[in-house]
Amino acid sequence: MPEQNRTVVIDDDQEMRQSLRVLLERSGWEVQVFASAQQAMTKLDAIAPDVVVSDVRMPGMSGMELLDALTKRQSPPLVLVSAHGDIPMAVDAIQKGAYTFLEKPFEPRRLLTVLKHAADQYRLSGMTVRMREQLASLSGLDRVLLGGDARMADLKSAAVDVATAHGPVLIRGETGTGKELLARALHRLGSHRDGTFVALNCATLVPERAEEQIFGNADTLRGSFRQADDGTLFLDEIGACPIDVQPKLLRAIETGQIQPVGEDEAIQTNVRIIAATNEDLDEMVADGLFRSDLLFRLNAFELRLPRLADRGDDIVLLFDHFVGQLSETYEVAPPELTADDAAALLAHSWPGNVRELRHVAERRVLAARRGGGSVAEALRMDDGADEVPATLREAVASFERTLIAKAIAAHAGRMDAVAEALGIGRRTLNEKIVKLGLEKDKLLGSSN
Repeated sequence: MPEQNRTVVIDDDQEMRQSLRVLLERSGWEVQVFASAQQAMTKLDAIAPDVVVSDVRMPGMSGMELLDALTKRQSPPLVLVSAHGDIPMAVDAIQKGAYTFLEKPFEPRRLLTVLKHAADQYRLSGMTVRMREQLASLSGLDRVLLGGDARMADLKSAAVDVATAHGPVLIRGETGTGKELLARALHRLGSHRDGTFVALNCATLVPERAEEQIFGNADTLRGSFRQADDGTLFLDEIGACPIDVQPKLLRAIETGQIQPVGEDEAIQTNVRIIAATNEDLDEMVADGLFRSDLLFRLNAFELRLPRLADRGDDIVLLFDHFVGQLSETYEVAPPELTADDAAALLAHSWPGNVRELRHVAERRVLAARRGGGSVAEALRMDDGADEVPATLREAVASFERTLIAKAIAAHAGRMDAVAEALGIGRRTLNEKIVKLGLEKDKLLGSSN
């Protein structure tokens, strides 16, 4: 049996209140009546009506003032009625958020129709909010996108919508902002959640074997696409995908068909694609290092993770969250967060983002287990971290930059000889020189 609709009626005219009560109760409504808006406001939370009906002109708080008060909180729709109404008043009421405006005397059936539509809409919106909250909780988005910052709330809402869609998703954000965690949450919430989540870091692809690593071969290698069939393929650091493999990746995303190396026939797959980048792909497109059509296909939906330094008080909230988790892990009482600790957290620039914050929280908890420590001390232990690459890709890039620079200097800029010495093709060498920001003239000048 459907739940009974509830309404609150507010009117200083006793006869009007009673006639509305009789009309609504006979139509199956649960009704509470009040002579003033002030009285009704004190009872609204307890009554939890689906719609409020109020006169406009009343002693004390008017209907328009009630509307202002209700729009500042999560409240049911308000239907305003008045015997003195005019067009400007009606327009003003609706612009300020009233569900509608009725002029007395009104036709009873019209009032009942308006109230039923308003109540249905309010209940539907409430169900939608509860469903979204439930989905966010089930997917782990509350844990991944923890924080009270307005941008994080918007991002969480957008992520719920994107997760249930079917197109590719591009997640942008600096290193350490939690791109893979978000990708895994999207997988758990999406239609491919019963399949496998496969993470492929494109920075680890061997250029000469990248096609096989992604699509497999005719012999034994299945490749990432087939491993993720009926599931999700997460292409991390997508900007590092070799340019000659990108057309095949584009075709696979558009058609679902892949052709393993050495196979004569294409294989149909059903894979949800989520890609992530900490680079400016638009700039890479302009430099000829990334295909514009692939970028256009990847960002059917785009989510941007903000830098930790831009999230204000969320820094303290996240730190406290990590300290609580890690204190349970290490079986120690959570250390108290002092004013000096909070100041140190807010003053730090957080180049490593959320990942760095968690490391600092872990050092703080371990220090507390030994009976001391502070956030400032935990941060000082991280001072040298910038000297070490934060990711495997950065480490590989640093190594390649040094190796290529030495080879160019050793072979006096003869690029064919440099490529042969490094065991790579001339085209691959040129691409790496551009991507790594190496300047041949400066390198040769410094070797003289």
